[in-house]
Amino acid sequence: MPRVFEFSSNKPDSILIWSLFSLIFLGFLMLFASSSWISLQKTESSTYYLFHQFLYGFLPGIFLFYFFSRVSIKFLKNLIPLFFISSMIFLVLVFIPSLNFEAGGASSWLKVGPFTFQPSEFAKLAIILYLAAFFEKKRKENKIKDFKKSFIPFLIILAPFGLLLFLQPDMGTLGIIAIISFLMFFGAEASYWQCLLLIVLGLSVVLCGAMIFPHQAKRITTFLNPEDDALGMGYQINQSLIALGSGGIFGVGFGNGIQKYSYLPQPMGDTIFAIWGEETGIIGTSLVIAVVLIISFRGLIIAKRASNDFSKLLAIGITCWIGIQSFLHIMAVCGLIPFTGLPMPFISYGGSALIFALIGAGILVNISKTE
Repeated sequence: MPRVFEFSSNKPDSILIWSLFSLIFLGFLMLFASSSWISLQKTESSTYYLFHQFLYGFLPGIFLFYFFSRVSIKFLKNLIPLFFISSMIFLVLVFIPSLNFEAGGASSWLKVGPFTFQPSEFAKLAIILYLAAFFEKKRKENKIKDFKKSFIPFLIILAPFGLLLFLQPDMGTLGIIAIISFLMFFGAEASYWQCLLLIVLGLSVVLCGAMIFPHQAKRITTFLNPEDDALGMGYQINQSLIALGSGGIFGVGFGNGIQKYSYLPQPMGDTIFAIWGEETGIIGTSLVIAVVLIISFRGLIIAKRASNDFSKLLAIGITCWIGIQSFLHIMAVCGLIPFTGLPMPFISYGGSALIFALIGAGILVNISKTE
């Protein structure tokens, strides 16, 4: 059995680390700005959600970040089956009425006493780990371009996760997992025609989701014509655009935004970037985008320099998770894509999302030491 810890004389990527913690710091500022009024109304404390995120998200997350930044990569590979099976079980448990609760039209959370947990955040990490090991094996066997021995098993791996997320329905998470998986497959140097086939299959799933679940179809039509239902499905995106437009270049001032006063739904989660744009303007939003771009750029450099295929593909998956999900959140708030309901990694309120993002970041820092 490989050692749990494997100490390396190489230093971790300091730019990545500083960028990650800069984003987390900005996240706490954004969370306080967006949650203070709601927190005061519900708990009589303007900092309740801020401290809740710190205690139940950041503190356990930073411990796990440190652990996974030091753990042996070989030992991490031994944990993959446990991660994969556990994440599947948690996704199944959300269909038990006594354990789940619904938000945003999807039954995506488990609730046990005062604690809540979003299994889909765990699933992202589990799938990235499993696919990195799977694609590494296929590359070693020189079968990555083999339709029967690579493409079909790849779909079989994704199918149960996709079905469980589809049935919740959590199309936003399903979409980000599909994109991450596709880019890892592409990064493993799969054939172009197989990648094209994956795109067709992905679009077919989106179409099926729109046909089966009315609110998913409504999101697409609202994206095309947001003004047609300004007080219904179009309300959220219209208020987001108002918030961003009100911010101008410098913003209305930290804490001075008005959209968080029950005008903009989900100000701590799905639309937190819009609140930040209102209060800090183009300057503040550009800062956040710049930090995300630096993290993404460093992640891709780490992937390029990785010492083996597993580390390379794992770095690609984690980097795509952080970078692409961040930009999908930003694009949705800006009205550039249909509203997805995806949280912004390290920024949006949610303890489980922050914990698993920090685990992923810790693994990425770990890989940076093995270049």
